[in-house]
Amino acid sequence: MTELPEVDDRDPATLVPAAVEEILDLARTWLAWDGTPTLSDGNVWTPHKALRRVADHLIDHLGEIECRLAGVPSLPDRWHGRTLTLDSDWARFTEADLDEATSRLSRLAAYYANRIGGLDDATLDAPRDGWTLRQVVHHVANVRYYAAQVGRLAP
Repeated sequence: MTELPEVDDRDPATLVPAAVEEILDLARTWLAWDGTPTLSDGNVWTPHKALRRVADHLIDHLGEIECRLAGVPSLPDRWHGRTLTLDSDWARFTEADLDEATSRLSRLAAYYANRIGGLDDATLDAPRDGWTLRQVVHHVANVRYYAAQVGRLAP
């Protein structure tokens, strides 16, 4: 993590749930995906890859937040990131996939809202390992980047 995320005065407990709602709004249009990937930012993107990256990013930083609050080192990030496209990323995107993603991402968003909502400003703004927890949450809220690579598909 090098560049510090910009923060603002929005309630940090609302940021990830709002981002997830935007992502799911885009994902609802992916039922029209014809199997043609999007080429963006030097990578191949499919609906499954975008949602996998969203979930991975949310899980990774939620784990980081929990470890930091517990005062223990977080596990190293071993995700392959956006440069890797798995065979499963090429699967067609169905109503069941959207339902599963909605359940998974909505739960993760609720975990963020509940965890971050219980923290006071002093805890959110205490410097830890370079970034404050408030900065981490603002960074995580930019997770919509992955869904934007697929974008809104015409019905």
